[in-house]
Amino acid sequence: MNAAGFPLLSLVTWLPLVGVLVMMSVRGDEQTVATNARWTALWTSLIVFALSLVLWVKFDKADGGFQFVESAAWLPQWGISYKLGVDGISVLFVLLSTALTPLCILASWESITTRVREFMISFLILETMMVGMFAALDAVVFYMFFEGVLIPMYLLIGIWGGPRRVYAAIKFFLYTLAGSVLMLLALLAIWYQVGSTDMVTLLAAKIPVAMQTWLFIAFFASFAVKVPMWPVHTWLPDAHVEAPTAGSVILAGVLLKMGAYGFLRFSVPMLPVATANMAPLIYTLSVVAVVYTSLVALAQTDMKKLIAYSSVAHMGVVTIGIFTVNVQGISGALFQMLSHGVVSAALFLCVGVVYDRIHSREIARYGGLADRMPKYAFAFMLFSMASCGLPGTAGFVGEFLVLVGAFKVNFWLAGLGSLGMILGAAYMLFLYRRVIFGSITRDDLRGILDLSAREVAVFAPLVVLTLWMGVYPSSFSGFFDAAVNAMVDHHHAAIDSTTKLAEVLPR
Repeated sequence: MNAAGFPLLSLVTWLPLVGVLVMMSVRGDEQTVATNARWTALWTSLIVFALSLVLWVKFDKADGGFQFVESAAWLPQWGISYKLGVDGISVLFVLLSTALTPLCILASWESITTRVREFMISFLILETMMVGMFAALDAVVFYMFFEGVLIPMYLLIGIWGGPRRVYAAIKFFLYTLAGSVLMLLALLAIWYQVGSTDMVTLLAAKIPVAMQTWLFIAFFASFAVKVPMWPVHTWLPDAHVEAPTAGSVILAGVLLKMGAYGFLRFSVPMLPVATANMAPLIYTLSVVAVVYTSLVALAQTDMKKLIAYSSVAHMGVVTIGIFTVNVQGISGALFQMLSHGVVSAALFLCVGVVYDRIHSREIARYGGLADRMPKYAFAFMLFSMASCGLPGTAGFVGEFLVLVGAFKVNFWLAGLGSLGMILGAAYMLFLYRRVIFGSITRDDLRGILDLSAREVAVFAPLVVLTLWMGVYPSSFSGFFDAAVNAMVDHHHAAIDSTTKLAEVLPR
């Protein structure tokens, strides 16, 4: 248990399943069951979020190690235990997961009308899997949560999605599962080598250089699909377009961060030599992702597809930052992950608002909404500017730090990476101008209603977070500074010791 003897992380992880049991126990007509499911899911997720705020308040920012650690023997004969804990890198992603879940439930309040109970059950199970994945400190427990996320997400897309939902759900499932099989083989190889699945032990273990490249490729196969990196990104636009609004929000806000988190938790600290050797390949793929998917976004006619391709470009910036393996690059990547989690989630909610009213995502279908929806136009403007990386918003700080870190590695890497900000401004301003400005030409847009009180309640915390992260970034980066410094020092010490060993050994 943790220092206070209270299993806070287990409570935050498993409490959503209590809400699931409450929902499943309710009997009555369809309307009664649906109403009960909405309120139970909302209150459960709000209580989980309130509990997770204790992590924010009690977290020791000066400590670069794991905190709130809980451990219990699970399969002791194999060296496998149920172990949870958070460090500066993972604590904010736990908070991001618990913060977005109630907003998604509130956003789905009126738009989801069929199988409401099953929808809310899927969402709470998804929350358990997300929090557990970020909090896991045992490789086997991590893998179970990492894969467990697929099941509720597959159901959310496949049941409540658009016309091509089954195709999108199966493509999402197959892509992400295929890479993860190789990751399982890599974890088995590490367990065989080290004799433990405890991640703290694994971080301190010296894995033979001969194994590192193969293990890196196996992890890369899984994490690159989850990020997603070019060219294994093609499942993402389909999944986003077909997913319900809340599914897109959680997919962009949290699930895309799982791959980058995996790189930071496994590849970079455990396989330092392979990371250094493979970095040029990662840079190349990341730069292609930034430039190519930004250009593809410019050509889109569907709002969701445009934002989906922009997510691939933004995550390309993240992978550049991670593999610079310097303090600015990794700190920028983490900040970019958090800001993208807030901003892209908000942009998908913006699309959901007009889709609920007009039932179309075609950009050409809109125009002149500023006249009828001033509150919506303001929210959409703020999130569009943040997506472009406007100073004073969440999107600027992460991209700026990543470019500083990239500049330390290579001028051209920083130069090509910065094209993402220029092209990002192009496609987001194109989208905003076409949807918000101009004159209303269609009759059904003349009577369109502005944000309701419920929708304002969904957007308000995201507006606050976007500005807060932009104006006072150290209140967030302070959490992971110590952990990032420790990771960078560990990585460079491992590289130096390997280099010295190679010089001493006879050729």
